[in-house]
Amino acid sequence: AHQPRYLLFKLYCLTVMTLVAAAYTVALRYTRTADKDLYFSTTAVCITEVIKLLLSAGLLAKETGSVGRFKASVSENVLGSPKDLVKLSVPSLVYAVQNNMAFLALSNLDAAVYQVTYQLKIPCTALCTVLMLNRTLSKLQWFSVFMLCGGVTLVQWKPAQATKVVVEQNPLLGFGAIAVAVLCSGFAGVYFEKVLKSSDTSLWVRNIQMYLSGIVVTLVGAYLSDGAEIKEKGFFYGYTYYVWFVIFLASVGGLYTSIVVKYTDNIMKGFSAAAAIVLSTIASVVLFGLQITSTFALGALLVCVSIYLYGLPRQETTSIQQGETTSKERLIGV
Repeated sequence: AHQPRYLLFKLYCLTVMTLVAAAYTVALRYTRTADKDLYFSTTAVCITEVIKLLLSAGLLAKETGSVGRFKASVSENVLGSPKDLVKLSVPSLVYAVQNNMAFLALSNLDAAVYQVTYQLKIPCTALCTVLMLNRTLSKLQWFSVFMLCGGVTLVQWKPAQATKVVVEQNPLLGFGAIAVAVLCSGFAGVYFEKVLKSSDTSLWVRNIQMYLSGIVVTLVGAYLSDGAEIKEKGFFYGYTYYVWFVIFLASVGGLYTSIVVKYTDNIMKGFSAAAAIVLSTIASVVLFGLQITSTFALGALLVCVSIYLYGLPRQETTSIQQGETTSKERLIGV
């Protein structure tokens, strides 16, 4: 009786995450083209973590139902669980490594090569899901994952432009960096999913634990990257109403991402993110006059077909095997 409602709930979460991510991409593009005084993206990421922490705390308070129970939950699961804090700091640290490796790869690889190779994070996530969560994927699902990888590559494809500037690049270093970034992306997402699904601890408690470490990591990153300019111009330099709107969208999107990971999986999160890329590009055609190319059209078609193919098997995917594995617990991704 509850199964149809549960499926509708998962569909709702995926849809909202996709729409919020698309709106975020469009709004971010607007702030980068409309604002003359660009804000520091590193500080915006840090503020996003703070807002996600506050939103998660508010949702935990609503879940517990009283101030007393809320304080008890925070005291027991956050302040009184240093091991869990360390455990949830792993994704934040790994994501920080991923971002730095991606930047290093972009600096040492041709843009087209970078676009293609970085999309390997999609099948890498699927591989981590199989290895770390004891899941199985059908041949059709594997095919759809690689089709999604190709579709996203085509959607984001930008023809190389001739330039007179000669930049020294180290392709070996670039490929090494992209390999680390791809592995970090797959591992961090699936690791967080495993932590979420391996216990009955509240999703909002887990979010609070992760966002606390995220604030520390992003704050350190901001001052390491833009420390001198932040001291000179201020932490909130360049912030406008539009920038705050982008930060709010990123925060809400982050919360819905954790819900999607909790109740579906990281592979579905990847499909949702791909759909958001397509939707945001279509919106940009209307808002910014962006031209649709045949490459984008083919990529968008591949993304849509891959989503359809991946969703064909209807087996459940939201549980992780604990203890002895039964046939029912060997789940196939929705």
